Amino acid sequence: MRHPIDMWRFVLLCFILTIPSWSILAPTSLRAEAGHVGYGPISPVFFSSAESDAIETGNATTLPTWSAFDLRNFWMRADLRVRPEWRNGVCFGGGPPIAGACNSLNQSGSGTGAHSGRHADDFFIQQWARIGLGYDPSPNLNFYVEVQDSATWGGSGDPIGRNQGDASTHNCGSQQAGQCRLGIRAGYMLARNLAGIDGLSAKIGRQYVVFGNQRLFGHFDWANTGYSHDGIMLSYTTAAFDTKLGWFRNSETDLGQASPGGSLAPNLLTCNPEANSSATCNPALAQHATDAGGDVDLVVFHSQIRSILRMIVEPYYVLYSNRLPERANPGQYLPKSASQLRHMVGLRLEFRAGNWDFTHEAAYQFGRSADGFDFDNRRNLRINAWASGTWLGYTWYTNRWKPRVAIGFDYASGDGDSNCVTPGGNLARSCGGNANTFENFFPTNFLHVGYMLNGAWRNSVQPQVNVQARPTARDHIELWALRKYLASARDNWYRGSQGPLIFSGSDNRTTHIGDELDIAWSHMFADGKVSLSIIYGHFFSGPYIKHQLGTSADQDWGIVQLWTNF
Repeated sequence: MRHPIDMWRFVLLCFILTIPSWSILAPTSLRAEAGHVGYGPISPVFFSSAESDAIETGNATTLPTWSAFDLRNFWMRADLRVRPEWRNGVCFGGGPPIAGACNSLNQSGSGTGAHSGRHADDFFIQQWARIGLGYDPSPNLNFYVEVQDSATWGGSGDPIGRNQGDASTHNCGSQQAGQCRLGIRAGYMLARNLAGIDGLSAKIGRQYVVFGNQRLFGHFDWANTGYSHDGIMLSYTTAAFDTKLGWFRNSETDLGQASPGGSLAPNLLTCNPEANSSATCNPALAQHATDAGGDVDLVVFHSQIRSILRMIVEPYYVLYSNRLPERANPGQYLPKSASQLRHMVGLRLEFRAGNWDFTHEAAYQFGRSADGFDFDNRRNLRINAWASGTWLGYTWYTNRWKPRVAIGFDYASGDGDSNCVTPGGNLARSCGGNANTFENFFPTNFLHVGYMLNGAWRNSVQPQVNVQARPTARDHIELWALRKYLASARDNWYRGSQGPLIFSGSDNRTTHIGDELDIAWSHMFADGKVSLSIIYGHFFSGPYIKHQLGTSADQDWGIVQLWTNF
């Protein structure tokens, strides 16, 4: 039987491929977007000022025929960011993290104490350089490619100094094979006014997927790589609403990247240890190596309704179909775990009246997921998860500093049996028949969980207060205080990248993780083309950290960020 996701893909592809070339008319429009849309309510000034909302609409007009190539239709954008970052007390007085976690799971599926060692600290410098090249052969057709160099200073070198280290290695890292710094962040074709219908467009290729306040889908430019997705996005835009329908392939097992073999190449294993590694692939992980449908797909429907006075309403639906074998990524505590069919329905509301602003978003997830115990790939767990996020703010617009005060409350469900499968695959305890941990998908989490990224929209309860002001037209200051709890005491504390930061014990009853205080200052200069940001965060350890790790040290974090663009 054909998978439901295959039917979605078939309909979208047929729609795109059957559009005749003569249907691309010539409306008035601006240059194609670089994929960026609004950054949410918290401190947008920390992002490049060159990024703006996309303009994809326009009324059809009669324009002269454009030549096959016209240099005037070529455009580019570029930015460079350098950011030193340090973190003191990475694991709150314990040893350094392993795979991002400050402790481990034992064979009974319970979180251990802190890793051996004391007072793990970090300091590194990251840099990215991005160049976007666009060409508009007509007002209704755009081609765009964005090349990104994501670098960690010294990251390509060998830690024992062989082969001249980083100075002679300019592409992939030798410390971690395959960790290359140069890539394509975006590469797509954008066709507007399809079939002569004003406002109907299709974007095909690698692209940004950004919705609302980016709680679920964002660019995540705070990270040094960010998110982008391979697929097709259809959009229909009017003055009253903007509706999008997209299909994206998140994982492909039939063919490797840039493979010359085509369909004659063997299907990929679902495990792939690094070169020169002593690790070996478990044959169970490759049980679907010959299955053409053993992939991961994402279908997104999103609509923004702007016809209601002073309000924006955004309903959405997401289908996440992960058809990898259940042993490929078995832990329920892992984001986007294998062998699941997850549906999500949600709604975001934004209301503004005078000096007040109010934002609320709620989402519910349902479906089926495998438990990770066996090799039968049976989806025998019922997904039942939900989350909500709320902000209420007041801004004194007539005051010279334009101060703003806001209070917020976020919740995301957890599951006390999320650690029912240990990394070794041993049966620890029952999964309880449910998979209730909320899936955070692809968010820009630092907008919502604090700049230290000690959290995710996943097994969390988070009240918060935020104060912002603009002392001058070029300066922005912010004070952000957050209190963090677990929604389920036996589920884990998840970091911004959504993996566990601390595994919870099977008998844990303590939910107060701790408190975070962030202070940020940003200054724009060089006609807004350069921004300098300094951010400091302090995390006050709570009883959960002391109970679980056996340590109680606080954590400090800070960055100095220079971002220039044109």
